[in-house]
Amino acid sequence: MFSTSILLQILACALYSNWWPMLSALMYVVVPMPCLFFGGGSTSFLTSRESNGWINGAKFLTGFSAVGSIAIPAILHHANLIEVGAMWIAFTSFFVLVCTVLCYHRANLDEDW
Repeated sequence: MFSTSILLQILACALYSNWWPMLSALMYVVVPMPCLFFGGGSTSFLTSRESNGWINGAKFLTGFSAVGSIAIPAILHHANLIEVGAMWIAFTSFFVLVCTVLCYHRANLDEDW
């Protein structure tokens, strides 16, 4: 599923001969960084009620980068830098990436065997 997401991101660029949508692929790299740096590689801090300054900062950065992954193609289309089709393919790529992360997270929660 992750490979499909990256393939869709590349297709959004290649089909329209415009590589601006790759900016949103940069955000795909930034999204897990707060979990790695502040959460110790675990996503459990995202649902905790702790009010530590570092935890709150990590939650903010995770949300900021996730919203940025959606906002970048929309802003690029609004600025007439990419076509409508490239924007929708980039949105689909993000949706597939989110589904991949949710499936991976769910699989890690089921460690009863």
